[in-house]
Amino acid sequence: MADPYPYLLGGELLLTAGVHIPEAAGSGTYFDDYVARIVAAGGAALGFGVAPVHDRVPRALVAACDAYELPLIEVPPQTTFSGVARAVWQLMAQARHAELRRVTEAQQSLAAAAARPHPVPSVLGQLARRVTGRAVLYGPEGTEIASAGREPEGEAAEALARLARLVTERSSTTATDTTAGLHLAAYALGAGHGFVLGVAAPRRDPGDHTIASVAAVLLSLLTGEHQSGTGTARSSALVRLLLGAAPEDVAALLGAGEWLVVHAGPDTPGAPDPVAASALGAALGSPLVDVARDVVRVLVPARWEPAPQPGWTLGVSAAVGPREWADADTQAARALARARATRGELVRHGARPALADLVPSDEAEAHARALLAPLTGTPALTETLRAWLSLHGSWDRTAVALAVHRNTVRQRIARCAALLETDLDDPDVRMELWFALRRL
Repeated sequence: MADPYPYLLGGELLLTAGVHIPEAAGSGTYFDDYVARIVAAGGAALGFGVAPVHDRVPRALVAACDAYELPLIEVPPQTTFSGVARAVWQLMAQARHAELRRVTEAQQSLAAAAARPHPVPSVLGQLARRVTGRAVLYGPEGTEIASAGREPEGEAAEALARLARLVTERSSTTATDTTAGLHLAAYALGAGHGFVLGVAAPRRDPGDHTIASVAAVLLSLLTGEHQSGTGTARSSALVRLLLGAAPEDVAALLGAGEWLVVHAGPDTPGAPDPVAASALGAALGSPLVDVARDVVRVLVPARWEPAPQPGWTLGVSAAVGPREWADADTQAARALARARATRGELVRHGARPALADLVPSDEAEAHARALLAPLTGTPALTETLRAWLSLHGSWDRTAVALAVHRNTVRQRIARCAALLETDLDDPDVRMELWFALRRL
């Protein structure tokens, strides 16, 4: 192409055989204009293929590249352009592999640092070494609590502190800047804690952001303990529960007030990643995280209002006291199933007074057990009926919620109808079955 500018994104090695060069190009400004456009587009270098069009690199092109300081590479006839491209891709793959190895090693070293007797300084020190710079933990008032690494000179240090305050004031997650030749970044820790991680480094290598994000997750958990109770208190609460104490008796060790149970399913296939689960807990404002087979459960103080989280589908229970934690866990599971079925980011359990609440609980439960007795012993049928009714009889949505084929849903519902000896197309029947299922 005579003008490659519109097709360059920046950083490319541009290859040409000079097909576009007119015969009189050497006597005018053609090559100057051509190289100037490559430089303006951010091209990294120019590779000129000798043969079949030209038997040597035009001298005017060499002069233009010298003038604009654009690296010029002569590609000999035996080297194909596809060979050059393949070599570049191999180098990129090697660089990506090295980046992943570096990030993995950094994650392991940061996790080990967080387990040491003085975890916050250890994590900051490990982060500073990994990015060859400085790591600072700022408190809610913007004061420097702890730091590690070489301290930048006055202007950069103040700029990093300002960036940390900006994150706090604007309730942002991250912010970046460049001052005095240093790359600055600030990361908010947790939800509403006010702690900020600041990083200053002389360069920004691939993987630095990921490494700093891992450190931010770990520091979120550590500073979260400072805000919402110590790890010792949580351990004490767990021990008391295991020894038979009632949940309401140990809740004071975790924090006063009501609680929400959040069930979170990752949007990508596979089991949840423990680091990602910890990051989710930090974003929701709680270190009380349980990683199950295909879902993450988080116990969150009701004063923190859960918000949708990128990469996760959330089901949120009603706000309850410790005595109702088990019920809230069930509510969150059902809310997550509904969120998946409706492809929503977050679904909350609705806790409104209903007509069914007017029936005495023991009588309602006895009636529910009798009505649904034919399904007893077959949990798959009960859960399929529950999901199908909650989704207004939609075969496709129920299949998505239960992760089964729609024909499986049809077969199970038909079996339910046969065992219950009733017409599931009757809205009165559906309503009565729904009340019964809710009571169970």
